[in-house]
Amino acid sequence: MPANNDNPSLKNPELYEKLRDDGASKEKAARISNAAARDGESTVGSRGGDSPPYEEWTVGELRDRARELDLSGYSDLRKDELIELLRSH
Repeated sequence: MPANNDNPSLKNPELYEKLRDDGASKEKAARISNAAARDGESTVGSRGGDSPPYEEWTVGELRDRARELDLSGYSDLRKDELIELLRSH
């Protein structure tokens, strides 16, 4: 997906596209890319939480997270499918 240089609300379109390619939602990618443009990437990167990546979560934990996000249709998904569902929202 090419960078959207026509969107003035995106301050760092290249980072936005990289985050989207990595599975971040549109909102999350825009928030992170704009913060990185404003404060610097190293500053934004150090703000991240302590939560491990989804690959280290159990299936039960992933289902709990899907429930917290009010997602549906996750009960029969395998772990990799749950991760993809969570990252797409």
